[in-house]
Amino acid sequence: MTFTWYDLTGYVGVVLVVLAFFLLQANRLHGNGLFYQLMNVLGAFGVMLSLVFGAHNWPAFFLEVAWMAIGIYGIARNVRKRREASAP
Repeated sequence: MTFTWYDLTGYVGVVLVVLAFFLLQANRLHGNGLFYQLMNVLGAFGVMLSLVFGAHNWPAFFLEVAWMAIGIYGIARNVRKRREASAP
């Protein structure tokens, strides 16, 4: 069995997503916080890379696309809220 760069990105991605969820449940992160969203986006991206270059599991790939899109939406929404709050 060979261990490739996309295997590594997949494992790192899974760790990021699971760790983000654990930290959320442990009340260490907030679900609308930037760090939580970034962990999910980067984690989903890592898993997506492993699915594209490795396993070719398309249903799982589309799940990761949705997970990443929701995280990006959350980041954009928080940025917009901060800009509105700091506007004179």
